[in-house]
Amino acid sequence: MAPHSASHLHGIVDMGSNGIRFSISDLSPPTARSLPTVFQSRLGVSLYAAQYSNPDNPHLRIPIPQSTIDSVVEALRRFKITCSDFGVPEPNIQVLATEATRTAPNSVEFRNQIQEATGWRVQMLAKEMEGRIGAMGVASSFQGVEGLVMDLGGGSTQLTWLSSHGGSIQTDPQGSISFPYGAAALTRQLSHLESQDRGGGSSAATASLAAEMQSSFRAAYASLSIPPALQAAAAQNGGYTLYLSGGGFRGWGYLLMSQAQPKPYPIPIINGFRVSKSDFQSVTRIQEIAAQSSSSAGKQGEEESIIFRVSKRRAAQVPAVAFLVNVLCLAIPEIAEIRFCQGGVREGVLFQRLDGETRALDPLSAASAKFGSASACEIADLLADALPLNNSKNSSSNKDNNHNRSGKRQELEEVPASFSRPLIRALADLLYEHAALAKESASLAALYAPLTGVLASAHAISHAHRAMLALMLCQRWGAELAPPHDSLQHRLRQLLSRDEVWWCGYLGKVATLVADVYPAGRVETGRERLAFNATWATDMGKKGVGAGVRLAVGTRAGDVMTSWAVLADAVKGVEDVGKKKHWVGGPEGWGLRVEVSVEPSLSATT
Repeated sequence: MAPHSASHLHGIVDMGSNGIRFSISDLSPPTARSLPTVFQSRLGVSLYAAQYSNPDNPHLRIPIPQSTIDSVVEALRRFKITCSDFGVPEPNIQVLATEATRTAPNSVEFRNQIQEATGWRVQMLAKEMEGRIGAMGVASSFQGVEGLVMDLGGGSTQLTWLSSHGGSIQTDPQGSISFPYGAAALTRQLSHLESQDRGGGSSAATASLAAEMQSSFRAAYASLSIPPALQAAAAQNGGYTLYLSGGGFRGWGYLLMSQAQPKPYPIPIINGFRVSKSDFQSVTRIQEIAAQSSSSAGKQGEEESIIFRVSKRRAAQVPAVAFLVNVLCLAIPEIAEIRFCQGGVREGVLFQRLDGETRALDPLSAASAKFGSASACEIADLLADALPLNNSKNSSSNKDNNHNRSGKRQELEEVPASFSRPLIRALADLLYEHAALAKESASLAALYAPLTGVLASAHAISHAHRAMLALMLCQRWGAELAPPHDSLQHRLRQLLSRDEVWWCGYLGKVATLVADVYPAGRVETGRERLAFNATWATDMGKKGVGAGVRLAVGTRAGDVMTSWAVLADAVKGVEDVGKKKHWVGGPEGWGLRVEVSVEPSLSATT
């Protein structure tokens, strides 16, 4: 384990309604933007459920039982020792409590016992502050946020709007609007109504609850002070993006992920997972899946649901979440797309502590920075030079058109905007991460690195960038994958557009060339061994009408590191990406031709 600067370590206890989360995070630069986690654990105690655990009357709220308090105190004492082992400064440790603790009949006694046993004072988050921190958690989960935000906890759900760009965060001045429709609370309420319904089917009381919730959501939405610019963007895009956080929504997200295409979904990370409104609202299908999962688990004698990351408790709450989702979509039809977030109290509190400059950093660059060589910036520059500049004159061409087979000159394509500087820098940073592995292992480890490997815990990286980075790193090592791992590569490609897939292959092969010439990742200023100049061409192929990329490779005359013996295989690999048999979808699919020329054009001072 790499050493951590103690002054940058922060311990947080998030005492939520459905579980208590313990974490230690390292906010050292330059990786602080990705909120690196040093330690985390969870106590599966529901403070909300504990207050409705009276077997004689499960609908009567009672004080948190002493047995539950004892479990919490014992876990906190262990975490105190853990913080000491890691060297977390006492002033950097916070114990934060939300609604279930705030509203408990014996809240004061509960908190006093914690302080007596640990010396830590429990910080109560008011409703408004809880919503504000939740919004910060959502802001931490993406490079930029524009839309509506909802959090679904055990006892309540909250709604607001959020705009986050370049480290600047704006939300509704009134804070989040809270409703008593948490996943656990709604489950209990619907169960109570169902027990009263003797006629079967949908009761009048249930319909009345749906109407009440719909009216509440509509009124709250109407009261939000949404900026005109955000409203205009939503009108242009066909509606708002809705960002969802909280355990109740994440459980719904994992159920949707279990059915998402490509199947099985290749990225087991909820943060950044996105669905359309129609998929989000497919409540009947999702409830059936959850019910079948719980039934299968029960028959096999398992304690948990068989859907990944959907516990038995979450599965039991699915009907209530489905009820809420259906009402929400009817109440706010302006929703167009949904994105799920991992961000919660922990992420929100940590993100608040970062200065504006750090918040504005790209999370992918921040996460990959610690893996880069001393010359990672120069290597990123080199990789970027291998991409031809987009020509505004051709920007109106249809990116989805296949190559022209009629003999007419084809319009030039554009390098997709997703090939951003942060993505290229991440490729440069991780270019040598798997150099110590045997050839048969390097491609596989590189493919998994952004998914379940070294970047798995990095916060706020989009699924598209994870997929693209995985494909490029895998290609950098030759993309030699044995079954069943070749299936993962195929499914990752399905998450991207076909031009993104092709450019991943191209840049991955260029990365191989760079690594062959700079095996230690060290570029000596004034003694550069390699230079690239990429240009668009429309006169390629036998008929001189094909579109593609010409890559001029500049080398230093007499430098053994750029001799043809070193360059030959890598140059052939780059050119092979342009052959039709290697295009996305095969010869009848999508791709561009590639021509590589090598000239000793570098002088001693360039």
